[in-house]
Amino acid sequence: MWGGRFGLDPDESLWSFTVDHSDRRLLVDDITGSIAHVNMLERVGLVTTEDATTLTGGLETVLDEAQAGSFGFESSDEDVHSAVERRLGELIGEVAGRLHTGRSRNDQVCLDLRMYLRRSAKDRREQLGRFAALLVDVADRADGVIVPSYTHLQQAQAIPFGHHLLAYAWMVLRDRDRFGEVIPRLDVSPLGAGAAGGSSLPLDPKSVASELGFTSTFSNSLDAVASRDFVAEYAFCCAQAMAHLSRLSEDLILWSSYEFSWVTLDDRFSTGSSALPHKKNPDVAELARGKAATVNGDVVALLSLQKGLPLSYNRDLQEDKRAVFHADDTLNLALTALAGLLDTMSLHPPSPSPWVAALDLAEALTLRGVPFRSAHTAVGSLVARLVADGRSLAEATAEDLTAADPRFDTADISLIEPQRSVESRVTPGGGSVDAVQAQISAIREMLS
Repeated sequence: MWGGRFGLDPDESLWSFTVDHSDRRLLVDDITGSIAHVNMLERVGLVTTEDATTLTGGLETVLDEAQAGSFGFESSDEDVHSAVERRLGELIGEVAGRLHTGRSRNDQVCLDLRMYLRRSAKDRREQLGRFAALLVDVADRADGVIVPSYTHLQQAQAIPFGHHLLAYAWMVLRDRDRFGEVIPRLDVSPLGAGAAGGSSLPLDPKSVASELGFTSTFSNSLDAVASRDFVAEYAFCCAQAMAHLSRLSEDLILWSSYEFSWVTLDDRFSTGSSALPHKKNPDVAELARGKAATVNGDVVALLSLQKGLPLSYNRDLQEDKRAVFHADDTLNLALTALAGLLDTMSLHPPSPSPWVAALDLAEALTLRGVPFRSAHTAVGSLVARLVADGRSLAEATAEDLTAADPRFDTADISLIEPQRSVESRVTPGGGSVDAVQAQISAIREMLS
C-alpha cells in the first residue's frame, strides 16, 4: 500500500514488529464500509458506474468469503485493509486500485472500529440485561431464605437472600446503561477525514454515514482520526462491569466455602484438585475475579496510549485494538460462565447469628423516644454482659433487657428472632420481603 516511495522491501524485523493481526476481526466491517465508500464514489462521479459495479461485486464476493469463514489471510497482509484490497485485486484486477480513492487507512480503521464497537455495545447491553434478569430469577427462587448481611465481613442485619442478589442486579443494570450511553459517542462516522486534513475530492461523508447507519459525521478531521477516547470509554464500561462481576465472584467463593456453606456449585461449573480428592473449587468465580484485573490493565493501557500523542494519527494507536478487544471478550466470557454457575447452584445457607437483631432492639427504644445514642449504649452494654456470661443474644431474657434499660418492654424479647427483624423493616428498598418483591417487579418491568 505504501511501496512506491521505497526502493527496498521492509526488513523482516520491522515487519514482525509493526504487523498486528488483532484487527482481522474487523474484516466484515472493513468490507461493509468499503462497499458504502464505493457507492459514495459513484454518486459523486469519482468512479464510473461500470467500475463501481465491478468493485461492489468483488467486495460482495469477499464479504461472502468472510461470512463463510473461508477468507484467507496471507503473511504479506500488513493489516485487514490491505488483505481486503489484495483479495479484491485477485478477483477483479486493476480496478481494485480505485477502492482507496478519497480514503486513508487512518479514517478507515476508525470507521471499522466504531462499527465493531457500536455493534458490540448493543450485544453487551443485551447480555447484561439477561444477566440482571437471571439474578432476579435466582432471587425470586430464594423466596423466604433469610441470611445475614455483612459489614467489615461481620454479620450485620438479617436480610432475604434475594436482597443480596438484587444488589448485584442493580449494579449490572447500571453497567447495561453505561453501554447504552456510550453508543451515541461511537455512532459518529470518521470516513472522509482522510489521513489528517480531509480531501480535495468532492466526497460526501454524510451519505456514507447514512448508508452505514451512523447518526452523525465528524466535525474536525484531526479529531476524527487521532482520538481514541471512545475506545477507552468502551473499555471502561467493560472494566466497571467486570469489577461488579468480581465482587459477585468473591461472594460466590465465600458462599461455596466449608466455613460459609451457603451454596453448592454444580459439577459442570466447578473444578477439582489434582492432589486433594475432596475438593470442589469455584474456578469460574476465581477466574472472573482475576480477569477483572487484566481488564483494568486494558483501560490503563488505552489511557496511557493517548496521553502523549501529538495530532493527528500516530502508529501507537495500532495498540488500541488489542486492549479493547481483550476487555470486550473477557466481559462476554465472564458473563456467560457466571450465568451458568448462578443458574445451577443450590442454596442452603445456615440461619444468621442472633446478634443480627441488636439494631432492632435499639430501634425499639428509639421508637419510644429514647435518643438513638442512648439506645445504642444500652444495647451495647447488654451485648457486653451476654458475651461475658458466654451467652448469645438468643439466650437473653426479658429481665436482661430491662436491666439494660427499664424502657424495654418484656415483649421486646421477640425482636431477637431474625425473621421478625426482616418483617419489621419499612424502609423502601430495604431488606424486607416486601421490598425484595418490589425490586423484583421493578427490574422485570425495566427489562421488559
